[in-house]
Amino acid sequence: MDHQRTARPNITDRRRPRPGPLLLAALLALVAVLATGCASDSDSGTVTPQDAPGPATDLTIKVTDGKTTTWSLTCDPAGGDHPDASAACATLEKSGTQALGTPATDQMCTQIFGGEQTATITGTWKGKAVNASLSRKDGCEVARWDQLDPLLPKTSGAQAR
Repeated sequence: MDHQRTARPNITDRRRPRPGPLLLAALLALVAVLATGCASDSDSGTVTPQDAPGPATDLTIKVTDGKTTTWSLTCDPAGGDHPDASAACATLEKSGTQALGTPATDQMCTQIFGGEQTATITGTWKGKAVNASLSRKDGCEVARWDQLDPLLPKTSGAQAR
């Protein structure tokens, strides 16, 4: 009997092929297309952004100068019960970034008292949170206050005493 040995395949040589970069790129592209399709709100394929929950500017202004007065102010369009909402919104557009920001702590200020008046402005301005406290305790604070005229009431020498 002639015994011939037949070669058996080596089982350890059988490796599962790994997906190539082209296959991975195709899968990623498919996922992106499907995700875009899910964001569509109609058959036309257009995507509609969400409406903003309210005005980008919605402030409460509280001024104390012997008595306390509180106003509300919205901009775009100007509204609320502020006595001059349009001018107040224009003032915010012009000077709001500097006047509503946090004052520098290392700034030298004249020690000239401008009056007992204080104000707090809270809410949102241009969609960002605002929590500003203003006074007239020194020259820097008086300048901040004056930048916000007519958002804050103009003070006279008689009121400042």
